[in-house]
Amino acid sequence: MDSSLLHRYRHDRRKLLDFILSSGLITDIRSSSSSEIDFDGISADYVLESIQSGGGVLDVSKATTKHVDESMFPAMIHSQGGHAFFLLSEPDSAGSPPHRPPPSVETNYDRQHSSIPLFFPNGSEATVSGHDPEVNLSYTVPSSSKSAKKKDVPSLGLPALRTGLSDDDLRESAYEVLLSCIAFSGIAIHSLENPKKDKGSRFLTGLKNRRGKRHLRSHSVENQFEHIDNIRVQMQISEAMDECIRQRLMQFSIRKSHVQVDIPQIIIELLSGIQQNEFLVERSYTQWRKRQANVLEELFSSVNYPEMQELGILLDKIRNPEEWNVIMTPAERAEVLLAIRQVASSLSSMSGSSHIQGGSNYWNAGYHLNIRLYERLLFGVFDILDEGQLIEEHADYLKLVKLTWGTLSITQKMHDVLYGWVLFQQFIETEELQLLDLANLQVQKVLSNNYKEGTKEQYAGSLMCIISDNVTQTRLSLVQAIFQSINLWCDSRLQDYHLHFNVDELISSLLSLSSLQKLGFFSKLVFMGLAVGTYGSDTDNEVKQTNFNATGKAAAVRVRFYVEKSLEATCRRVKDTINLISKMEGKHPLALLASEVGVVAERELSVFSPVLCQWCPDAAMVASVHLHQYYGKRLKPFLDNISLSDDAISVLSSAHQLEHYFIRALNSEDGGNDAGSFFIHDIDLYQIHKISRPIILDWLISQHERIIEWTGRTFRFEVWEPLSNQQKHAASIVEVFRIIEETVDQLFRLSLPVDISHLQALLSIIFHSLDGYLHKLDCQLVDKNHLYPAAPPLTRYKETMFPIVKKKVLESVLLEEEVDEKLKGLTAVKLCVRLNTLEYTQKQINILEDGIKKSWASVVSQNSRDSKLSAGTTVLMHSDSESVDELFVATFDSIRDSIADAIRKICVLVGTKVIFWDLRDSFLFRLYHGTVEGARLENLLPQIDSVLNKICGLIEDTLRDMVVASICRAALEGYVWVLLDGGPACAFSDSDITMMEEDLNMLKDLFVADGEGLPRSLVDMESKLTHQVLNLFSLDAESVIHMLMMASENLSTGFGSGFLGQRSLDDANTLVRVLCHMKDKEASKFLKMHYHLPPSSDYVDSPSYESTPKAAMGAEFLRSASVRWGEKGNSSFRLLKKRFEGGSFRWS
Repeated sequence: MDSSLLHRYRHDRRKLLDFILSSGLITDIRSSSSSEIDFDGISADYVLESIQSGGGVLDVSKATTKHVDESMFPAMIHSQGGHAFFLLSEPDSAGSPPHRPPPSVETNYDRQHSSIPLFFPNGSEATVSGHDPEVNLSYTVPSSSKSAKKKDVPSLGLPALRTGLSDDDLRESAYEVLLSCIAFSGIAIHSLENPKKDKGSRFLTGLKNRRGKRHLRSHSVENQFEHIDNIRVQMQISEAMDECIRQRLMQFSIRKSHVQVDIPQIIIELLSGIQQNEFLVERSYTQWRKRQANVLEELFSSVNYPEMQELGILLDKIRNPEEWNVIMTPAERAEVLLAIRQVASSLSSMSGSSHIQGGSNYWNAGYHLNIRLYERLLFGVFDILDEGQLIEEHADYLKLVKLTWGTLSITQKMHDVLYGWVLFQQFIETEELQLLDLANLQVQKVLSNNYKEGTKEQYAGSLMCIISDNVTQTRLSLVQAIFQSINLWCDSRLQDYHLHFNVDELISSLLSLSSLQKLGFFSKLVFMGLAVGTYGSDTDNEVKQTNFNATGKAAAVRVRFYVEKSLEATCRRVKDTINLISKMEGKHPLALLASEVGVVAERELSVFSPVLCQWCPDAAMVASVHLHQYYGKRLKPFLDNISLSDDAISVLSSAHQLEHYFIRALNSEDGGNDAGSFFIHDIDLYQIHKISRPIILDWLISQHERIIEWTGRTFRFEVWEPLSNQQKHAASIVEVFRIIEETVDQLFRLSLPVDISHLQALLSIIFHSLDGYLHKLDCQLVDKNHLYPAAPPLTRYKETMFPIVKKKVLESVLLEEEVDEKLKGLTAVKLCVRLNTLEYTQKQINILEDGIKKSWASVVSQNSRDSKLSAGTTVLMHSDSESVDELFVATFDSIRDSIADAIRKICVLVGTKVIFWDLRDSFLFRLYHGTVEGARLENLLPQIDSVLNKICGLIEDTLRDMVVASICRAALEGYVWVLLDGGPACAFSDSDITMMEEDLNMLKDLFVADGEGLPRSLVDMESKLTHQVLNLFSLDAESVIHMLMMASENLSTGFGSGFLGQRSLDDANTLVRVLCHMKDKEASKFLKMHYHLPPSSDYVDSPSYESTPKAAMGAEFLRSASVRWGEKGNSSFRLLKKRFEGGSFRWS
């Protein structure tokens, strides 16, 4: 703090304390001296506490003492948690914090009410409740640090324990199994004399005799007891409980000296021999029994005992404290244990193969419990006071642990891999490198495959573990599961080794250790990860030496994976901090990123690559290429939008230096075998010296906006008039192609390297400009359905008897304003100009595509001759030739499809508009109105011929037949419309049919034009339906009615206008309309009787305009039931009658 601020702070503090003391809040000041109070030497907190206490008494000596105490400790923040404080010193000066977590503290009990059982040698028990000073704390059972959750230790995937046995339960049960096996091997574990245990020499010295031969010297027996007691301490078993267990198991081994012991026998023996009076607290005895019962249940359930329910009842009796201790007599308890013993004996004697010499047969199914128990035993090799170190007697301890192989069904290979797994777990906990070395040795031992093939190894391979993730479950053998778990942990570190292996720590601490001078911590972990990661990668049956040494292709691939993943993670962290550093230093983020990537590259190539090259010789090259590409991806967007500026200079300079560093690194790692050159050719160089490339992209982008805007402006001013007699297209499309062609020419005249991104941008300009033009053209069109007149109401023919009678007038509906406004600009001439424009567009895009392809081929050829680009851009161009073709196809074929659709749509619109809109008065509303003879088609043909001549003079030759065919099709549709929807004024007699057939043939001849028009076959095909409809009128009414009866059964469409669907002769819609337009009494009588249609004389015929034709009401009736003549038919017609009476007779 600044001295002036400190002086001001002290001055203000003295004034505040003086004000408080003089304000009367303090009533009494007690001081041992008469001198004035030193405000700098008293605690302000104490003064405030004195005021808050209400007494108002200030003891100066206590205030001074508290001030001294406060100055000696960090200032605390009075937060709710109470865990925050200020440091008086620099935290860095104290060194790095300890890596190991503090010892776990048992907090799952209430200190004031819980009781911890303490066992004494004589079987008595004491408890610790609250803070009882009378308790001898030397008997306290040490808590298990193994019960704490391992740090990031992956699971082996062993079958779950059904009874929920804890780690402490497993540890205690494992100790009981170990003592049993030691006792049954002939080693004394308990003496009736209970000799004093003196510290002695090493265990198992001079141990010669086995079962039944206990002639060891007295000091050897004492050594046995001493080391077994050391095992008890390592396994964290209370001395009192150990005494009880040893005594019972020693007696059991004497009685059953020549019998292979198994876990059920051990448990039943302990349950029989240890009574409640050996426990001071009943709860402790209950918990002990519950553990034994749980182990039994775990074993019995694992072998799928068929009468597990009955056995569970017996085990529940053991667990139940009231029933076992109070209700049941000793004889009843003995019967329960005897029943369980019999079950266990019967299961043990069943046929099966333990594959373990001296092992129990049937209990191998409980391998998941056996492995966990054995694992607890192996953890005993670690010093409980320094868990990163092995005990001095670990070799002798492991010899004792091996005595449990027969009981726990353990093989040599299982021991080796489990011991390696335990060492590795302890390494994870303690980060002790010695343990990693030992774990590596065990893994090498397993991979050496120096195990005899036989039933033992088959058994070890049959033990299944299930490793599951969020998606799948994988069944693995025990060895595979352990290697998989080790591999997962190693991968989690090696995939980000830049984070987990700090370079400063590697240099300052690890290299100072003599054990790391040859291999190093990082190298050891890589060795372990590759050893277990490549296990089983060979396809042959035997594990080769390549797996043992973790070399070969599999190891090289895995190292490349580690390099790429670690660099990705490191670069993500760098990127997250770049923006903040950029704001602080005022430099462009990409310039800083290039510098940081260079630091990462230097660290990778100088520290990690020399280690990784043992397994992957090109590790440094892989790292260089990966970092080069990483920075290149982030540099490219900047280059795409670059402009001349200070930031651009700094970024380009940094990127250029970084790329040259990578190139030098690749060349230095080459080693004369051209590997570095291969990688240089394989990467996409930045090409900083050719800054023009991003400028081209910027220019293309600006051209894109300009062309889109110019296309829109040109289209807005288009009036759709032909340019000249020879150029029949519109002026706007010429202007669009002019500006596109100028852009293409300018791009390829720049004489600068053009890559696929530029080509894609150019084709995008072409596509969007032409697609936008076509879209605007399509928006000017109207749907052809707007051009059809509304179908008039259905009537039955009847001659007018009283002309003076008032008649109904046909309703007319006007078009919508928007549609009507569009139709004003859609004359036949303007539609033809639009078609010519589309045809011109088709021709021009072919020319444009060919020109761009030629220019692109020229650019590729020129760059291939450029030696500077042959290592970079040319490779990209050749490799992307298929992508280029796809770009051309996607762009131009899409435009061609849009043009073809627009041409078809306009052709249909031309024919429909000419017949149904332009000629509707003379064609639809005059043809055959009144009488056929008075309104023949020959009066209309000159008008149609005039329209055809005009259109043929305007349209391009390639489109002429398509447009004329559309008009022909529309004319034939119009003729059918007159026959079927001509309205009340159209009625035809038998004598009219001949004239109508002549008119139809005249209409067809008009379009054939003596062979100069449409092909005769095309016209005949288009007029086929028209002839069929006309032929219906030549039939008598009864025949048509009969056809209507047959069609009514399969009717699926309505009576509405046929222009929304397809006409057919077996359609009731068509047949009913034929009857309506026949001058026939039978037909009129039929329609009146069954449909109650009004007579045609009731209407005054007038033109009707509707925006869209609507569905006919008659269709609803004809779809509602199958119309059959007879009784059912009469019913159907009565229903039709009701519907017609209740509604309009219009087909609306």
